[in-house]
Amino acid sequence: MRFAIRLQPENEPFQVPFNHQHKLQGLIYRRIQRVNPHLSLRLHSPKMPKLFTFSLFMAERRELEKGKPYFFGHGRAYFYFSTASPEIAEAFIGGLLQKPEVELWGERFVVEEVKALAEPEKLSGRKFVTLSPIAVTTKRVQFGRPRSYDLSPTEPEFYELILENLREKYLAIYAERPPEDFDMKVLNAKPKRFEVKPGIFQVAWHLVFRAKGDEGLLRAGYMAGFGEKNSIGFGMVKVDGSKRGLSKGNRI
Repeated sequence: MRFAIRLQPENEPFQVPFNHQHKLQGLIYRRIQRVNPHLSLRLHSPKMPKLFTFSLFMAERRELEKGKPYFFGHGRAYFYFSTASPEIAEAFIGGLLQKPEVELWGERFVVEEVKALAEPEKLSGRKFVTLSPIAVTTKRVQFGRPRSYDLSPTEPEFYELILENLREKYLAIYAERPPEDFDMKVLNAKPKRFEVKPGIFQVAWHLVFRAKGDEGLLRAGYMAGFGEKNSIGFGMVKVDGSKRGLSKGNRI
């Protein structure tokens, strides 16, 4: 289930910090809690699969100022939300519609439109583009201690862990033994460093890639995100060639 959320800013231009995923994540959890407090509590459990992801926060037009940790947005603002769980979708979208006034990083917006987007019938063999970068981490020994290490698409383990993560999502969604039929070829890659929490950084990758394999595995990634840390705004993709989502779908 995938949604495009368009917002009307109170002021224009409006500022959007580059490191903003944690603020969007906070909005999602607050709106879920408003409608379904029990679900919100369960989502805070480290053992519960989150099975949702979201895009970066965007604007119809943006203006950069050298050296500033934010960009200026003009026109409408928007972002995308995707989940494999109808319960999460119902709670978040219901919470947005109940309280459409939104404050993020000191800027005020009103939710102007929510659209449910149609999903592609077939995913295998398609080209994908990230709407939020893909994060893959492992542990490496550095200075005698195991430390978190951000993998890149040049390393084979990057693809091994993406498949492992997809299989975990598949099991959580379908409650069946997950297949292993998956191949991913990166066509273009650009790294981006984010501060996900004060003093905690993540290198993730904006990618254009082609993926082939089991439709269920690919759909798990399409709905819930590729890679890890999806619930804090990493790993959302779109099928290349599909429109941005604000012109097709059903208004809610």
